[in-house]
Amino acid sequence: MSVEIDPQELGFHRPFTAEVSEVLRIRNPNSHPVAFKVKTTAPKQYCVRPNSGRVEPGKEVEVSVILQAMKQEPPADTKCRDKFLVQSVPITGDKEFANLAAIWDGIEKSAIQEKKIRVIFMPPVGALTGTSHLETPVKPAAANGATPDAAPPAYSSPGDYSTSQTDAKNENEIKREELPATAGVAAIATTQNSDLSPDELKQQLIQAEKVIVQLKQDQEGLRQRKTAGTDKASSKPAALAQAAPAGTEGVPIKLAAILCFLSFMLAYLFF
Repeated sequence: MSVEIDPQELGFHRPFTAEVSEVLRIRNPNSHPVAFKVKTTAPKQYCVRPNSGRVEPGKEVEVSVILQAMKQEPPADTKCRDKFLVQSVPITGDKEFANLAAIWDGIEKSAIQEKKIRVIFMPPVGALTGTSHLETPVKPAAANGATPDAAPPAYSSPGDYSTSQTDAKNENEIKREELPATAGVAAIATTQNSDLSPDELKQQLIQAEKVIVQLKQDQEGLRQRKTAGTDKASSKPAALAQAAPAGTEGVPIKLAAILCFLSFMLAYLFF
């Protein structure tokens, strides 16, 4: 009553740093259609297309099983503990035209036929090995401390190939650069003064020049105070580093904004 599976073991050839694909054939020797599901103990490591379906009497379905690319090639003596489980149930007359979800819904566990398939890691195609892959030595304990006799995880449905998970790519998020405050000030000034006459613009330029001179004098005074404070506190360099006023070096934002505004007005008048 169950389906026939070929091959009985899924052998994946190295290298495993790229995707490796194998074909699993499910044949229905019965006189009635059969629904099937494919499950695995490592659903995140494999993609199966299709992972469920229907097989007509005397027909077979090819299932593509893809081992996802690994970040690092496992050691040559690694024994794979992954397994696949093919479940099948007969499609009775009352469910002949039902979808797969309805066929599996409410099915009795005793009516489900199961076949297990082992996964084997094999050397590259064409490589010569002195021993069979079935005789691959196994370490007494895995790297994570698990013993060889530890029970494998429960079977779960693997993902379909169309929605397979690719290796996660760590991409840094692109941060937007903040526009300088001077650009915003210049834009506001341009909007507010675009309708002024040339005489009014000249008056504003004269006032801007006065403000610039005043700001330069204030900045010069701050630098002198800073120099004087540095000479007095030369015996305490650590305290001076913590008490140093911020924002006294470089060009102040207000001064830069006025310079931008002044440059725009000059270009507007003479060019």
